[in-house]
Amino acid sequence: MTALTIDQIVPGRHDIDVALEALPHVKAYLAKPHERDTVRVVVDEHEESLVVPRGVVDLMARVLALVAAGESVSIVPSHAELTTQQAADLLNVSRPFLIGLLEAGRIEYRTVGKHRRVKASSLHDYLREDDQRRREAADELSALNQEMGLT
Repeated sequence: MTALTIDQIVPGRHDIDVALEALPHVKAYLAKPHERDTVRVVVDEHEESLVVPRGVVDLMARVLALVAAGESVSIVPSHAELTTQQAADLLNVSRPFLIGLLEAGRIEYRTVGKHRRVKASSLHDYLREDDQRRREAADELSALNQEMGLT
């Protein structure tokens, strides 16, 4: 397997302004029903265009929203194997905290020699499960507040 580098788009003021201008147009396009699963994108003033899958445009809208908010953006293939530091950076946690999650069996990983490798898809699974747990806990708290007449 080839080494993975996680390149980031770190938006400057111009990038943010361009993303802010483009985002409403992309969202408006995606909000309309379309029969095709591809999108023709105009790439320059000479009306040159290219065809891309609709899912790519959905992803582009998410990237534009993050750039418009001034956030750095990385795209990592789901099959990519990450070092523990890369995985911790993507989760925005410390490496020791991530290793605790790995050792507790909360995130799948494999060992290569003495090193742990984490699939990006395993991080995605963990985040989805963690979000679900948080929603359930918030729902329980809300129900308790209603039972106690606090809301």
